[in-house]
Amino acid sequence: MITVLVVSDPGRSSELDVAAARMPSLELLHAHDLEPALDRLARNRRIDAVLLLLDRDRTSEVAATILEEDPAAPPLFAPEAVAGNDARPLHGDAPEDLLLAIVRELSASG
Repeated sequence: MITVLVVSDPGRSSELDVAAARMPSLELLHAHDLEPALDRLARNRRIDAVLLLLDRDRTSEVAATILEEDPAAPPLFAPEAVAGNDARPLHGDAPEDLLLAIVRELSASG
């Protein structure tokens, strides 16, 4: 089971849940801003990756803060167009493509 914390605007949660429902080995947790994301990461050590689906500035801010607060945080991912320096870039923008890319990368490195 791979657990991904998705940090996104509330409107994206349902489309991600639909895509994740087709992937039985994937569990999604949601946070809609920085503080809830930090709280989830602090309370749940089984999170394997963080997917940042925010605009470029918020992605950079959230990624930098997560890494500052927890240098051993799970890998951070974001769509290529907004990834910045602290998140690994993912090709594609469709929810299923992004989730599959994370699963592939984690499976290859684990």
